Amino acid sequence: MRWASQAVAVNGTAVDDGALPGLQRIGLVRSVRAPQFDGITFHEVLCKSALNKIPEAAALPFRYTVNGYRGCSHACRYCFARPTHEYLDFNCGNDFDTQIVVKTNVAEVLRRELRRPSWRRETVALGTNTDPYQRAEGRYVLMPGIVGALAESGTPLSILTKGTLLRRDLPLIADAAQRVPVSVAVSLAVGDAELHRDVEPGTPTPQARLGLIAAIRDAGLDCHVMVAPVLPHITDSVEHLDALLGDIAAAGATGVTVFGLHLRRSTRGWFMSWLARSHPDLVGPYRELYRRGSYLPPGYRAMLRERATPLIAKHLLAGGHRPFAQAAGAAQPESVQPTLF
Repeated sequence: MRWASQAVAVNGTAVDDGALPGLQRIGLVRSVRAPQFDGITFHEVLCKSALNKIPEAAALPFRYTVNGYRGCSHACRYCFARPTHEYLDFNCGNDFDTQIVVKTNVAEVLRRELRRPSWRRETVALGTNTDPYQRAEGRYVLMPGIVGALAESGTPLSILTKGTLLRRDLPLIADAAQRVPVSVAVSLAVGDAELHRDVEPGTPTPQARLGLIAAIRDAGLDCHVMVAPVLPHITDSVEHLDALLGDIAAAGATGVTVFGLHLRRSTRGWFMSWLARSHPDLVGPYRELYRRGSYLPPGYRAMLRERATPLIAKHLLAGGHRPFAQAAGAAQPESVQPTLF
């Protein structure tokens, strides 16, 4: 058994005092820690399904997702997926960052599901919940099997990531794009190095992600960039957006999406705790902005649109973007990324 000496639980039975609440019901095999992942525990599970169907009421441009991981060591303060860890009786804060659930058999289960006669080869989105190229992927190598299964079945796919580990799979992704429509997008919303370390402490640096954009383009793939979430009064200045969009354009990006911060459920409390520590003067303005719900008010969204639109045009990021790399003879699917907001 790989890494057996690192196991802290096997078949759901703890072999030290680590508590593993809520994991037995999702097929826990064992939990492991490794010296090179200090402070992180991996909970290996056997999943029963890989494809997640999105409710039509969600009004998203894709209907299926695959997530190989739950929890994310990128530790972004604002991550909307944090509340999902509470379903496992973990908390949405440090547990989300350090208690990582790994679906070790996800590629095998996905291949089985894709062979079903009922499968209609609709676009599958990767990276919509937690990042598929977070640090755990360097250990578990789930993505090659997932991408390969989708491409071999004739299923279009999209990938969204902050993780520079995607470089490892560029040959595989480029090959997949010869067979099915493929969309690759990088998330990069913070250009300031100091702020990046504070608000996205587990992610690759902005400079590293700019390098990833260039590498994706060098591999012959389009690369969309999600400049999101924009943090009100922190990263929404003309100066910050102009500099960031300029860097993104120089790296070769073929399009961008810009939108502001959503603060849903328990993510709000976690983010506001960080805000009180790092930007205490903004606690009042944020409470006012989000007093009516999770989304920014229409007036702020209009301001951000008016601010970003001319900058996107200035850096030639507004037109000519195809969200999917087009496979020969394949029909062009609907865009999975709007150009703006």
